[in-house]
Amino acid sequence: MSAPDQQAASADPVVTGGLSQKGLSAGTVGLIGAVVIGISCIAPAYTLTAALGPTVSEVGVQVPAIILVGFIPMLLVAFGYRELNNRMPDSGTSFTWAARAFGPWVGWLAGWGLIAATILVLSNLAGIAVDFLFLLIAQVTGAEDIAGLAANPFINVVVCLAFMAGATFVSYRDMQTTQKLQYVLVGFQVVVLVIFAVAALVQAANGSGFDPTPFDWSWFNPFAVSSFSAVAAGLSLSIFIFWGWDVTLTMNEETKDPDKTPGRAATITVVIIVALYLLLAVALIMFAGVGTGEYGLGNPDIQDNVFFHLSGQILGPLAALVSLAVLTSSASSLQSTFVSPARTLLAMGHYGALPKRFAAVHPRFFTPGFATLVSALVASAFYAVMRFLSENVLWDTITALGMMICFYYGLTAFACVWYFRKQWFDSARNVFFTFLFPLVGGAVLAVLFVTTLIDSMDPDYGSGSNVFGVGLVFVLGVTVILVGVVVMIWQSIVRPDFFRGKTLSLDAPPSRRHRAH
Repeated sequence: MSAPDQQAASADPVVTGGLSQKGLSAGTVGLIGAVVIGISCIAPAYTLTAALGPTVSEVGVQVPAIILVGFIPMLLVAFGYRELNNRMPDSGTSFTWAARAFGPWVGWLAGWGLIAATILVLSNLAGIAVDFLFLLIAQVTGAEDIAGLAANPFINVVVCLAFMAGATFVSYRDMQTTQKLQYVLVGFQVVVLVIFAVAALVQAANGSGFDPTPFDWSWFNPFAVSSFSAVAAGLSLSIFIFWGWDVTLTMNEETKDPDKTPGRAATITVVIIVALYLLLAVALIMFAGVGTGEYGLGNPDIQDNVFFHLSGQILGPLAALVSLAVLTSSASSLQSTFVSPARTLLAMGHYGALPKRFAAVHPRFFTPGFATLVSALVASAFYAVMRFLSENVLWDTITALGMMICFYYGLTAFACVWYFRKQWFDSARNVFFTFLFPLVGGAVLAVLFVTTLIDSMDPDYGSGSNVFGVGLVFVLGVTVILVGVVVMIWQSIVRPDFFRGKTLSLDAPPSRRHRAH
C-alpha cells in the first residue's frame, strides 16, 4: 500500500459499524518475522529460568508433563484466535472480536484486559532487564558487589527507565526496525539456550553432571503427577510461560497475507516454544537432578534463577553467555510487548471506544505513535512509583495480572465459539476448530480465573501482604477490573456511538456460504 493510500485509510472511522483499515504499514511482516516477534514477546530464556525451579519443587521430574499440560489450553485458544483472524483480521484482536461476537461492552472489557496486562508487564520486563544487566556485569568482572546495585531504588529506576526509553524508540519506528532488531536478539537467545541444553545433555550422558539422572519417558506422563493440585499449578504456570504469542495477531494488518499469516505464526510460535521448554527441562533434570543439593533443581537457593546458577557448571568460562541470553530475552520482550497494547489502543481509538487521538498513526513510520508513547509513559510511571512505594505491591500486581490474562484469553476463545455458532457442524474441521477446541481452552482459562480469584483472597497468596485481612493480589486484581469498568462507563457517556454499535457493530455469524478458512 502506498503512503497516500495508508494515510487515507487512517481517516475517520467508518460509521457503518464494519471493520476498516487504520493506516498501518500493510504487508511489512512475513511469517518468519511474525514468529520471531512472537517468540521474543514470550521471552523463553527469562521465563523458564524463573519458572523451572518452583515447578520442580511442586512436581519433581514430571516438569515435562506439566509443560505439556500447560501447553494444551494455550494451543486450543490459539486455534480459536486463528479462526477469528481468518474471518476478521483487525489489529484490535480481542477487543474487536469480542465486540463483534458479544457487543461493545464485552468487547471493551476484553480490550481493557489485554491493555492492562501488557502495559503493566512492560514495567516488570524492564525491571528484570535491570537485574540481569547488573548480574551480567558482576559475572564478567568478578565483582559480586555490582549485582547488589540493582537493589538501590534510585539506580534501579534510572536504568529501568533507560531500558523503557530504548524499547519505546524502536517500537515508535517502523515495523522493519522492530523485525531487524528481533532477528538478532531472538536468534542469539535461542542459539545460546540450545547450546546450553546440548552441553547439559552431553555432560549428563558421560556422567560428569552434578547429579546425572537417566532419562525416562514417564517424565512426559501427566497421569504420573502426584496430585490434582500439582496439575492445576501446571495450568497456572502455562499462563506465565506461554503468554505473549497473541502478539502475532495484533500485527495482522501489517502482515503479508493477513487472513492466514498471523494465525499460522501464532500456532508455530507456541509449538516452537513448547519444544524449546521441553528440551531445556529434560536437559537440566538429566544434568542436575531434582534433589536439594548445591546445584540440584530442588534447591530453593537457586530456584529464582536456575540458568544463572547452573551456567558455570555446564558452560564453564562461557557461562556469561547464558546471563546475556536472559538479559537479551527480557530486553527484546520489552520491545516486542509494546506491539500489542499500542495496536489495541489504536483500534479502540479508531472505532471510537477511546479518545480519537489514540487512532493517530505516524505519517512517516505508519505505527501507532501516540498509543505507543502512552503505553510507555504509563508503564514507566507505574514502575517508578511502585518501586519506591513497595516492591511487594509491584510484584503482587504482576501476579494479579494472571487473572487479566485468563480473562481476555478466555473471553476471546468464547467469542470464537459464539461467533461461528451457525457453522459448528458444517464439517469435521469446524467441530474441532470453531467449537470444541476454543470451548475447552476458554473453559480451562475461566476455571483458572475463578480459582485464582478465590485463592488470592488468602493473605498468604503472593508476597503475603493484605488489606484488612484480604490478600493484596486479590485486591489489586479486582481493582484493575473495576478501574476498567469505571473508565468504560465514562467512555460510554462521552463517546456513546461505539456503545450503540454505530462504529463497530455486532457482526452476523457467518452462514454456511461463508465458512471459516
